[in-house]
Amino acid sequence: MAAAPESWHMPDEGDPHRATWMSFGPNEDVWGRRLLKPVREHLALVARTIAAFEPVRMLVNEEDHDLAARLCGNRVQLEVQPVDDLWMRDTGPVFVRNGASGQWAGVDFNFNGWGRKQEHEADAEVAEYVTRAAGVQRLRTKLVLEGGGIEVDGQGTAIITESCVLNANRNPGLGKEACEAELKRLLGLRKIIWLPGIAGRDITDGHTDFYARFASPGVVVAGLDEDPDSYDRAVTRRHLEILKQATDARGQRLRVEVLKGPESVRKKHETPEFAAGYINFYVCNGAVIAPQFGDSRADGNARSLLRELFPRREVVQLDIDAIAAGGGGIHCTTQQQPR
Repeated sequence: MAAAPESWHMPDEGDPHRATWMSFGPNEDVWGRRLLKPVREHLALVARTIAAFEPVRMLVNEEDHDLAARLCGNRVQLEVQPVDDLWMRDTGPVFVRNGASGQWAGVDFNFNGWGRKQEHEADAEVAEYVTRAAGVQRLRTKLVLEGGGIEVDGQGTAIITESCVLNANRNPGLGKEACEAELKRLLGLRKIIWLPGIAGRDITDGHTDFYARFASPGVVVAGLDEDPDSYDRAVTRRHLEILKQATDARGQRLRVEVLKGPESVRKKHETPEFAAGYINFYVCNGAVIAPQFGDSRADGNARSLLRELFPRREVVQLDIDAIAAGGGGIHCTTQQQPR
């Protein structure tokens, strides 16, 4: 029997996890020969680091199984399932809980390659596989979007970018009101703070998880890009204005902590798409896994702020430059399964 519409709830990322899901999916067609080896190594580093704190379940193509096993070690559980790439945040289900029954489900948001920008036949099946493997119900919706476009506080508030969710390449003809109603039904939201984002510049059309994240209910950490040549400079300023004026579902004004990106990055894997920001961290059991880019002052500032915002967790910074070279970060490679 279907649950009452208002009874589903998406927990905060910082709530206890049963596992982290990942995908060992980089291939030469997408990443090119130069980046393929380092991106696999950096992805495995992320998986091994998280596995020190909680179980990691990693999907892998059959032909890559032995390589993944060698790189990831025996603490990462590999599961053979066809995948096209590594962005589990976007291809995997969003886990939600039924308030009345306590039952868990995974929302399948119909991944379409970020508006049909990339081959995604296998990745379109990932959400269904993960919900089945996790032993939870699969929730269907007509909405097309990705987990990276959704940020929640676990208390009924979400931050979502219009450039992604209200984009005609995902949800043609769908207005904000209809979109809000469905997101509220699926995720247990009472308030959505919409950020404009920016469409057409990166493959995601401006995911929330590169702009603003909840550290706890009422506390948001937001990125600021001060590079005068960056397309994100104006939009990150606009986002800060919106967030500083916003209230959450409880009617409380948000506390906004600003986290500036690095002024420089290591040259080895630098690309035009390089995602040089600290906002794309991942909160797991007992730790915050965050990037560092070789700018000692900015890296140190990010570490200090994350320690202040997450005082009961260890802050672990990793060199994930090859992943950043593809336009993503640590958060993009993960999807939490709450406990």
